[in-house]
Amino acid sequence: MPSLVTEIPAADLALVEAHYAARLAFETDCWDVHEVMSRGEPDFVLLDVRGPKLFERAHVPGAINLPHGKMTERRMAEWPEETLFVVYCAGPHCNGTDRAALRLARLGRKVKVMIGGMTGWADEGFAVAHGLQNA
Repeated sequence: MPSLVTEIPAADLALVEAHYAARLAFETDCWDVHEVMSRGEPDFVLLDVRGPKLFERAHVPGAINLPHGKMTERRMAEWPEETLFVVYCAGPHCNGTDRAALRLARLGRKVKVMIGGMTGWADEGFAVAHGLQNA
């Protein structure tokens, strides 16, 4: 008798490949963002989409505070059209990243979500910055 794990067969390998390639097109994680940011030459703009008070308390070093409600065509014009934006919020319990990603897509901007947000960042033990300054 199959177990709870094997009672439903694993997906065809081509489907597995397509699924995870698609998922990685939408998401990145805290470890990968940290790795790139620590090198000092990110090829994306990191946006903290929480409110200014939470940003001031703690944020990912190098992030810019830009809540999704402030993402306008005029504001986003500060960056070249080909810019990739990586967005994060408080953590998995927060849909701010989803709102920000949707807003950016509607503005014609490339976007990925940093899964885990600040909760994931803290879980990894990475340093945080404080204050209202934007990178």
